[in-house]
Amino acid sequence: MKQNRRARLEIVIVTALVLAGSVRGADWPQWGGRDERNFVSQETGIPASFAPAVKGNREKGIQAAPAKNLKWVAKLGSKTYGNPTVSGGRVFIGTNDASLADPRVKKSGGGMVMCLDEATGARLWQLPIPAMKTKDRNFNYDTLNLGVCSSPAVDGDRVYVVGNRGDVLCLDVEGQANGNDGPFQDEGRYMVGPGTLPGKPGRFEEWPEPPKAVKVEPGDADIVWRFDMLAQPVDSWPQDAVDCSILVHGDYLYVCTSNGVDRSHRVRPSPNAPDIIVLDKKTGRLVAGNDHPIGNAIFHGEWSSPSLARLGDRALVLWGGGDGFCYAFDPKFVPGKDGELGVLKTAWKFDCNPPHNKHRDGKLLPYNKNREGPSEIIGTPVSCEGRVFVTVGQDSRHGPGPGCMSCIDPTKTGDVTETARVWQYFDLGRSFSTPSVVGDLVFVADYGGKVHCLDAKTGRPHWTHDLKAHVWGSTFAVDGKVFVGDEKGKLTVFACDNEKKVLATMTFDVPVYATPIAANGVLYVTTETHLYAVQADKP
Repeated sequence: MKQNRRARLEIVIVTALVLAGSVRGADWPQWGGRDERNFVSQETGIPASFAPAVKGNREKGIQAAPAKNLKWVAKLGSKTYGNPTVSGGRVFIGTNDASLADPRVKKSGGGMVMCLDEATGARLWQLPIPAMKTKDRNFNYDTLNLGVCSSPAVDGDRVYVVGNRGDVLCLDVEGQANGNDGPFQDEGRYMVGPGTLPGKPGRFEEWPEPPKAVKVEPGDADIVWRFDMLAQPVDSWPQDAVDCSILVHGDYLYVCTSNGVDRSHRVRPSPNAPDIIVLDKKTGRLVAGNDHPIGNAIFHGEWSSPSLARLGDRALVLWGGGDGFCYAFDPKFVPGKDGELGVLKTAWKFDCNPPHNKHRDGKLLPYNKNREGPSEIIGTPVSCEGRVFVTVGQDSRHGPGPGCMSCIDPTKTGDVTETARVWQYFDLGRSFSTPSVVGDLVFVADYGGKVHCLDAKTGRPHWTHDLKAHVWGSTFAVDGKVFVGDEKGKLTVFACDNEKKVLATMTFDVPVYATPIAANGVLYVTTETHLYAVQADKP
């Protein structure tokens, strides 16, 4: 009798896990951990410091005998901007191809997606993505060797990521180890570059002869399907990089197309391209685009990732625009008729640039002149406790400048700039950061290097701290601590408190561009070149 009850209980538990998408509760399967994109974790037992973390630290491969609170360390490329994600015993991360050591595939200054074993850091499979090549001098994309900047999103046995070619990729979590699944069967050619590079006809160099496909091996990735955002019908023109981390909601993917300006920084070659597209997650079929593309209003580029707000029985897809507006869309798009593209309808929009950042003496300030003027949104809008928190910022090469953090009431409709403003904080500089909201506290960093702790209800500052170094990533709150990395290679740890307390500072010999995350009792710290898995030493 007891055995029968136990068996039934096990069935209930397994069924619940399946219905939850086979994601363990402590996994971190996407950018921001969950759909709301709030960089806050409920993990406990996370140490405030670890070693080695000193100048000259150059571990290669997997370190078997860590000195202090270090589970393992894995070598990445020479530039890494996205965060790892953790699901089902695997760690997924995008980087560039500088560490590619494969006699079949040449380094090209492109990108790479890696899948690592969560327990050991050993590489299970990888996907090299060659850089794009073009003779069009106005095309200013994928020339900075940034690699894959998108954080992979894991949903069941599939991984969704935006590659450095501007394509959306659906990958098998097991790679080629369980065979070559899906309609896409040309991984051997994809890893060395296609015969005609993806994009708009006539704009890209055609190779004299298609490159010879390499033999696919068990350590390679398995591409299930691929969707090219640079080709028709999307026709996006990225600026510098694509870095959207995909939102998976129901049966669909919500993806920013990273549309922007050309090398002149004045011309927008694809003004009619959708800013947000919706793809069927099983097939990669394009089903919808946003109703009012903002191509002609884009300042520079579109680098914000979508998030989800849940308001009772209603949901909204949030996104930060290249025009400085935060947008909310109804995820239930209107299907297209007779083969036409469906429509993702705008529920509301909010101008995140305050008037004093846009005008002076009644005149409109130009974008990025004398480090003044309005900014686009680069960070991700965060939904928490019925409020939306979002920052504005600009390309790092534009330097520091005036920014703003907005707290928005997401229940309004239309242009809600005046009606949905809960508060705005004007002492934040330009920021790439996605805020961390913990109870009544908001933590956020600006590019100039200041970390700010604010009251979530009023926007009143509790404290600030100057790191004296540029910050590219976001704050991350876990286990009563707030972690933030900077361009000089420091990882600073604060108490998660309304009084400033610096708990630890660790220094690496390379920048820390990405945001730390935590999963299953382990803290993951990504530097430009390595991924550290940090776990408290056993007594």
